[in-house]
Amino acid sequence: MVTKISSGVKYIKNKDTLIAIILSSNFESDTINFFTPIHFSQQLGYMKRPKKYIIPPHVHKSVSREVHFTKEVLFIKSGKVRVDFYDDYQDYLESRILKQGDVILLAYGGHGFEMLEPSEIIEVKQGPYAGDEDKTRFEPISTDKIRLKD
Repeated sequence: MVTKISSGVKYIKNKDTLIAIILSSNFESDTINFFTPIHFSQQLGYMKRPKKYIIPPHVHKSVSREVHFTKEVLFIKSGKVRVDFYDDYQDYLESRILKQGDVILLAYGGHGFEMLEPSEIIEVKQGPYAGDEDKTRFEPISTDKIRLKD
């Protein structure tokens, strides 16, 4: 199920589990927006501020946080990428196309990617990276079974 909250934002869900949030390159708002639930260990937000707007200097306090699942944010700097979504049991759900300027937060479930054009991707996630302990790899869906959604 996909729920659009406004033009340019899509929530990819499997039953009650939020799998991903896609922020399209054409998203626009006149203010600050956060798209992630407050309990997520990785937050995704958008700000539009006018010229001369000031964010006062600040430092972030030391706050203990416990992270159980890695959430990652990908910025598509250039190119075109197909993302395939899977549930926690490695069952294929659906696929989406990401293009230059799109941002995706991957929250739960599994995912795989195919570069449809030469692509540059910037990734932000919690660290430190745990190597082989960080992920379980599995076989991708065959291309004849891809279900591409808008």
